Amino acid sequence: MNEPIAATGRQFEITHGAARAVVTEVGAALRVFEIDGVPYSETYDPDERPPAGAGAVLVPWPNRVTDGRWSLEGQPQQLALTEPDKHNAIHGLLRHTPWTVTEHADTTVVMQAMVPVQPGWPVPLLTSIGYTLTSDGLTVTHTVENLGSRAVPFGVGVHPYPRAGNAETDDCTLRLSASSVLPVDAERLLPARPPRPLEGDEQDFRSGRLLAGVELDTAFGGAEPAPDDPQRLVRHRLTDPSGRGVEVWADPVFGWVQVHTPAEFPGRGRAVAIEPMTCPPDALNSGTDLVVLSAGECWTAEWGLRPLT
Repeated sequence: MNEPIAATGRQFEITHGAARAVVTEVGAALRVFEIDGVPYSETYDPDERPPAGAGAVLVPWPNRVTDGRWSLEGQPQQLALTEPDKHNAIHGLLRHTPWTVTEHADTTVVMQAMVPVQPGWPVPLLTSIGYTLTSDGLTVTHTVENLGSRAVPFGVGVHPYPRAGNAETDDCTLRLSASSVLPVDAERLLPARPPRPLEGDEQDFRSGRLLAGVELDTAFGGAEPAPDDPQRLVRHRLTDPSGRGVEVWADPVFGWVQVHTPAEFPGRGRAVAIEPMTCPPDALNSGTDLVVLSAGECWTAEWGLRPLT
């Protein structure tokens, strides 16, 4: 008799010294990242569906597509409305798909999935994600390959919930590299106006803001490396009152970041998602910052979590 498996499928653990991460088979989601037992991302039970999109991999688009509609070379496309209450398609096509492990070593797990041709998506893609623990934290590597015969635009996003150790979320300070914000409508969370600069704005997090009393489900743009950053990485930080915490770093192609502050993350209460994205909400319609892959072309980019101690 087969043993039952978790709702999120098999669990793949990797370790490096005192660091430990766990990735799920379903959705290839990051479920655990901790060092010496101290959490640097929110976690959940493997028999739960990932709460509030925790750890999700968002391919071939992050965030929302208005009415699930877009067009490719003038051909209308209709995606399934996976956010039916808002009449949107949301967060890509692979959140509930079992991924195949192609490599699993002590410090690394690499998983692969196909986006097949289907209603609303006419070009097949092969995508992989690799999680690697090092002495500096967790590095996540994405690849997307166009298996079709024509070019296709796409975007990539991820949905981690970084955590500044055992500190309460409301006691933490959020710093973002982003220099603009995308206004959205209140009902469907879709772009309502062009991005606006954040100079002197209450949503300007570049110098850091305490999260107490802050409620966000907001896309920020203009995320760029600091001029003096030798690694040329985008960096967002969540820190406790002592300055300890976690950094979400990303390649410059992740020029957008969605920040969400749910009030009731299971077992935690207030939490904060800091979600690197290559493009903004509804990019399949606006075209803003989409990556275009020619037939046979392969794309790769990285982001990661680095403890600040």
